[in-house]
Amino acid sequence: MKALLACLLILATALASAAGLPDRVRFSVAIERGDVAQAREWLAAGLPPDFEGSLIGSGLMIGAWEGSIPMMALFLSYGANVNAVNTHGETALLHASWKGHLDAVRWLIAQGAQPNRQGKEWSALHYAAFAGHEAIVRYLLDLGANVNALSPNGSTPLMMAAREGKAGIVTSLLAAGAQGTIVNDNGENAVRWAMRNNNVYIAREIAGSKNFVAIAPAATWGQAMRSQPVPDRVDMLLAQARKMAAAGQNDAASKLYRAALVAIRKAEKVEKTIGKKAAPQVATGLVISAQRGNPAAQSAGLRYATPAIGTAAEKVMRNGILWDGASKAVTNDTADPPEEFLRRARELEAAGRRREALQAYRQAATLLRGTQTAPP
Repeated sequence: MKALLACLLILATALASAAGLPDRVRFSVAIERGDVAQAREWLAAGLPPDFEGSLIGSGLMIGAWEGSIPMMALFLSYGANVNAVNTHGETALLHASWKGHLDAVRWLIAQGAQPNRQGKEWSALHYAAFAGHEAIVRYLLDLGANVNALSPNGSTPLMMAAREGKAGIVTSLLAAGAQGTIVNDNGENAVRWAMRNNNVYIAREIAGSKNFVAIAPAATWGQAMRSQPVPDRVDMLLAQARKMAAAGQNDAASKLYRAALVAIRKAEKVEKTIGKKAAPQVATGLVISAQRGNPAAQSAGLRYATPAIGTAAEKVMRNGILWDGASKAVTNDTADPPEEFLRRARELEAAGRRREALQAYRQAATLLRGTQTAPP
């Protein structure tokens, strides 16, 4: 069945090219910049309504990512599937939830988008909780979204919020019946994720005061896995680089890719510096301080032993990169793949082979960009 679908996609792409319709890159660039008129022209010329671009997915999905209701409405009017799934297992509703577009979320639900999914799949609630969009979380919960939905590795929205320190979302999820005792495929629960990232108050809210006092002093929680979002400037530079490449302006595209790589490297240095200063340790006791008559001044924290816990943290594979618990890519003794692409790109550019150099810069940017955010 998958082979048949792949053949149909290839055939549709070939027919579209013959009819003067866009390739996947050109399609993505136009829809991302909100060119509704161009999208309407392509659809009228026979472009399949669920045609997928090179990055995010279909036109309806890109519209959801950008929060463009007119774009989504256009593709839906031509028969786009509001619950279609892209190659990464994501739907338009997940994209709108991740980006924080509440109006787009409401519109998609009104058009039949399903907040719940079958089996262990990422849900809109996972994405909204992880990204910290409290209004969307509350809206989805009011609609009856499964508060204990399980991701592919058995993690819950509560675990996402606990990990990222989203206290308001944790409170909303618990009020809706979220279970803090659910353990994922790695043997971890929401309390562990909260404590690992020093979100002490969240851990206590999930566990309850009595249980928390019992578990806090003796537990070893492992290394923190902080999310390091890619700087907005990088997204802007990469988007502009794609536009230049689609327009055939390879030299300009190469410069923009290089600028994006510089920004990524700067963010990477900051992350490494922070990581060195905040080495996780073994908790040996809970310290609570308070002032009589001034409850707002109360504070709580963990007393730590030294030295810090060892570096044998959990490892997970995502997008071909091996991560450890400190959110760093684990590499072997051979050349770092991004650096190899950069070296190759410079050689090709010096040789005047600009088109091939541009491809190498793209590969380096993709790999480096991927190392800026740890997997959830």
